[in-house]
Amino acid sequence: MSVSNISRRNFLRAAGLTGTALFVGLYFPANAEEAKVAGADAVEATDIELNAWVHIDTDGKVTIFSHRAEMGQGAYQSVPQIVAEELEVNLEDINIRFAQGDRQKYGNQVTGGSSTIRGSYKNLLKLGASAREMLIAAAAAKWTVPASECYAEAGHVIHRPSAKKFHYGELVEAASKLSAPKDVVLKKRPEYKLIGKPLKRQDTPLKTNGSAVFGLDFKLPGMLYAVVERNPRLRGKLKSFDATAALKVPGVKKVFKIQTGVFQTFRDGVAVVADSTWSAMQGRKALIIEWDDSGFEHISTDEIYHRQSELLKTEEGLSVRKQGDPDTLLNSAAQKLDVIYETPYQSHSAMEPLNCIAYYQPDKLEIWGPIQAPEWVQDFICTQFKLPREKVVINMTFLGGGFGRKAFMDYPHEACLISKETGTPVQVVWTREDDMTQGPYRAGISYRCQGAIKDGQFIAFKLKAAGQNIYHWMGAPKTQPNRSISEGFLAPYYKSIKDLSIADIPFETPIPNVWWRSVYASTNGFAYESFMNEMAHLAGKDPLDFRREYLKEEREQKLMDKMEELSGWKNRKKGEGFGLAITECFSTTVGQVVKVSRKSDGKISIDKVWAVMDCGWYVNPDIIHAQVEGSILMALGAATKHEITFKDGLVEQRNFYNYIMPRINDMPEVAVHVMDNDENAGGVGEPGLPPFAPALTEAIFDLTGKRIRKLPFKLDEV
Repeated sequence: MSVSNISRRNFLRAAGLTGTALFVGLYFPANAEEAKVAGADAVEATDIELNAWVHIDTDGKVTIFSHRAEMGQGAYQSVPQIVAEELEVNLEDINIRFAQGDRQKYGNQVTGGSSTIRGSYKNLLKLGASAREMLIAAAAAKWTVPASECYAEAGHVIHRPSAKKFHYGELVEAASKLSAPKDVVLKKRPEYKLIGKPLKRQDTPLKTNGSAVFGLDFKLPGMLYAVVERNPRLRGKLKSFDATAALKVPGVKKVFKIQTGVFQTFRDGVAVVADSTWSAMQGRKALIIEWDDSGFEHISTDEIYHRQSELLKTEEGLSVRKQGDPDTLLNSAAQKLDVIYETPYQSHSAMEPLNCIAYYQPDKLEIWGPIQAPEWVQDFICTQFKLPREKVVINMTFLGGGFGRKAFMDYPHEACLISKETGTPVQVVWTREDDMTQGPYRAGISYRCQGAIKDGQFIAFKLKAAGQNIYHWMGAPKTQPNRSISEGFLAPYYKSIKDLSIADIPFETPIPNVWWRSVYASTNGFAYESFMNEMAHLAGKDPLDFRREYLKEEREQKLMDKMEELSGWKNRKKGEGFGLAITECFSTTVGQVVKVSRKSDGKISIDKVWAVMDCGWYVNPDIIHAQVEGSILMALGAATKHEITFKDGLVEQRNFYNYIMPRINDMPEVAVHVMDNDENAGGVGEPGLPPFAPALTEAIFDLTGKRIRKLPFKLDEV
């Protein structure tokens, strides 16, 4: 990683922090996975840019710069909760500020893959502990006593024998002159005062009193507003447009063509710029446009799944993993199963529509908005505008949901293009119809699962998947399989099922696809765990007992014990349908049990969901509960309510009137249990989604005898 010099004085000036302060940060030595702690003196001495930092001013106020986005997942709470634990300060004494996008300073800033805590918690603990030890050393020097006689508590350093104390603000000047300790002793879990506790979120007051700044809230002097009429088919081109009527709309300033980057291609559109979003929208309606949609296929949903089905019959695909000889065993087996599962395309449909502000100036291009991946945006914009990294500044705001869509680069690129053309700061806003009809989407995927049973044992498993590969859109070689096709499948199965293969069959359409909550595990999990349930029945075994034979590790066994205990699995009653599934993604395993029954009107009711999450080391159980509950509701919508469909290359859904979202009365009762152990932290925001659909369809089978292998399905029609 290249480095450049930054003085402590310049940092404080740029961050808007003044006065004497203790400035402690993290940096990554070349090729190191874990950060080291440095004080301000080390920055100037070694020319290393800091990766993350704590700032304590003379009043004792602590400011933490968060390098990740807050989109509802709780990073705004969890990061300070970690630092405050080892720093020994009260959580209410901490300020949080979003850091600007800069890979050289902060390393990986992509808020995705449920990685914020699991990727940084060890470094953040060391950061807090190092700052604490520097403050203790400063106090000990003032008192001329051994540091071992001092301890930190509630933002103070206390001398144990005399009970004398300093608050941190009285120590920062002296502490700021010290070098950071090379090694610090971290607390044991039983010693935690904050971590592991269900503390109230710091962003809740901001979001309820209106002071939280989301992308749509941010304003700049002289800012104009823009909307874009885009070709409804991604690969279509702009043939001509007439802006005469649009320019007559009061407030409309300018109308012009733009081409926005979408992975390896570009989307044609016409930008309408005005003095308000409303005026821009009215101007857009007045445009007369002719598109050229020749030269590429206009595909429909039925054709997509027909082709996938044919490929699963005729192609072996690109190997993702193979062990043993499953084909020979499948060919000779007397008891075997060969089925296809289908999952739909999905829109992200975050409640906050896409938006972004950009201000292109001769010496700088600055961006503000709800951005999940500032470093990716910076990379893309630098390339497109041929600017050095230091000239492109990315500022993050709160996000009203993201789910992977706001990690994409197209909407910031639009704002930059429009600002350059107008010479003013511009906010581009997408309507709900823009978001839903333009994508990119979670890809719909078909899976062929084959398995063999002999003497009650699962002896062979073969999976092939046909669906779009995000990495091919990103430029990966077409000969490279989608290795995320194994995402969601539990690693212990590789040990216990000796003969298995997983393969990816390349499948392409003109439809753009991108990450969606839990990425490929959201679709893979339905196939893997639905098939595991079907194989259990083929073997004549209880689905939970069947899994116990193949998930032999202690963590999985304890998780299944808890699932059984909480759901009363062994005490199921007649007239009740129970189903379960267990998936793993982003280093976290989640097991869910779903209970269904028939209501008096004959319709299926989801009575309760029990979710058991093993995410290892964790910060705040309330945040985990909220994320699992949200994941289950999102999974319910994707399984039973909505899908994106195509006809003649056009998206058929435009808004929530035909992309139906779950309502509050659709939310089942959910009980969440978090396993306690000392394992490394796993993700929390996404792993709760994949097991729900297969657990639900198994519960329906248990109640009705009907197998559901295609999503979405209508719960009222089962």
